[in-house]
Amino acid sequence: MTDADPHCLFCRIAAGTEAADLVLDTPDVVAFLDTRPVFKGHTLVIPRQHVETIVEAPTTLVPPLFTAVQRIAGAVVPAFDAQGSFVATNSRVSQSVPHLHVHVVPRTKGDGLRGFFWPRTKYSSAEEARDYAGRLRDALG
Repeated sequence: MTDADPHCLFCRIAAGTEAADLVLDTPDVVAFLDTRPVFKGHTLVIPRQHVETIVEAPTTLVPPLFTAVQRIAGAVVPAFDAQGSFVATNSRVSQSVPHLHVHVVPRTKGDGLRGFFWPRTKYSSAEEARDYAGRLRDALG
């Protein structure tokens, strides 16, 4: 983890050396419009510090990052006449830029986005669900 990576697109946006449509600029966090939005107003929220995933983020980075996410998730409602928002982050898989970023997507009922972006499944039984929950509890320590 470094403060900035000159080869990273998002670090360059945070530094102001790469153009972006900024919507929030704080000492710790920058937010800008996604150039390939799911819906218009789709915003990416990033830490200025170069860190690739939420798992690798220092705990001191989480509060300012998610405070910004919370503010933007609330602001998309009046800004775009939305009814709510979808907030998501990827860790490596489907992460097109290897710099932690949180998507905030304005949503309205009937907008065509169905649940998550991938197919859903079911547990085969209550026992299987309990097993998965137990495995995760064990991994959390």
